[in-house]
Amino acid sequence: MQVGADRERVLVVDFGAQYAQLIARRVREAHVFSEIVPRDITASEVRERAPIGIVLSGGPASVYAEDAYHLDPEILRLGIPVLGICYGHQVIAHALEGRVSRTGKAEFGKTGLTVERPSALFEGLPDDQTVWMSHRDAVSEPPPGFRVTARTPDSPVAAMEDPDRRLCGVQFHPEVAHTPFGQDVLKRFLHEVCSARPTWTNASIIEESIAAVREQVGDAKAICGLSGGVDSGVAAALVHKAIGDQLTCVFIDHGLLREGEAEQVEETFRANFHIDLVHVEAADRFLDALAGVTDPERKRKIIGETVIRVFEEVAADHSDAAFLVQGTLYPDVIESGTRVAAKIKSHHNVGGLPEDMALDLVVPLRDLFKDEVRAVGEELGLPEELVWRQPFPGPGLAVRFIGDVTRE
Repeated sequence: MQVGADRERVLVVDFGAQYAQLIARRVREAHVFSEIVPRDITASEVRERAPIGIVLSGGPASVYAEDAYHLDPEILRLGIPVLGICYGHQVIAHALEGRVSRTGKAEFGKTGLTVERPSALFEGLPDDQTVWMSHRDAVSEPPPGFRVTARTPDSPVAAMEDPDRRLCGVQFHPEVAHTPFGQDVLKRFLHEVCSARPTWTNASIIEESIAAVREQVGDAKAICGLSGGVDSGVAAALVHKAIGDQLTCVFIDHGLLREGEAEQVEETFRANFHIDLVHVEAADRFLDALAGVTDPERKRKIIGETVIRVFEEVAADHSDAAFLVQGTLYPDVIESGTRVAAKIKSHHNVGGLPEDMALDLVVPLRDLFKDEVRAVGEELGLPEELVWRQPFPGPGLAVRFIGDVTRE
């Protein structure tokens, strides 16, 4: 189940250097659905996704390096609007017979930009503005059909456009806060060049998620492991709004929560949302397992293993459930390592379940970033102290705690 599966979408091609997630978030902040895709995506794969626009992210290298990342050049011939950012800007120039050069004058940090001619990206914005640069190479000659629209003292082609093919490139980073008018530049690309409609909103996310859950689950029953954290809490509230009494939540009280948090989970989900909540008081079991353990990674593994064992025991009493609700987020999937991106860290809710598990997964938040999950939680009426809780309650606190976890 994927939120926004039939929506207008913009693809963010990930060229590395950790820019893609931020760009994707900025696109969504402009109320347009975005999806991160790998740098080796083919033109046929792009065509299948039918995006209304493509953004090429920055990257860590030179387009002339031996192991340089390149783009399938046919993507630039699909007639889909494209915006290249930093490395992505140079990729467009290199692919379409422009010139990228090592000028010997690298730009890093805040830089003055001058808009020199009318531009779809800069219309209505100041001619002189500050942008954030991070590059050594620069486009020294735009490809045929492109016009230079802005420059800096050391980047003769700081921005370029081909209006007929709706291809644009900027050497600076519009996605960062250090480029004051950067979000305006992205919005102009999305709404003016791509003609995107601002339909990606909290209300639309909830509406689509409810419809998708109902279609997937039907009349069957579902069970959700409710930790008291943001992700599982929002997932539970969203699925309950979709299927009501077909959902049972299992709250494992492992004794590692902050004072009053267990009571808040009870009040929020049983009293306020009227969710069928099974409260498992398992503090003794967890504290006994953690006795004398000081290594954070060992704590993490002990807690994770014990949670799974306790949940399995409770789930056995709900054998009529056909679905398991998970609070997996979009960054969890990306960071755990996929074709889209290298592995940053593993997440227990991505590939961490037993292979012989009989339940099908319901993952209503799988396409959402954390800030979107919090906004959806507020829209659903979850209390502010749960939605904005930092850090994750329970296991996260036990891992951060120095030394062994005692009852005191």
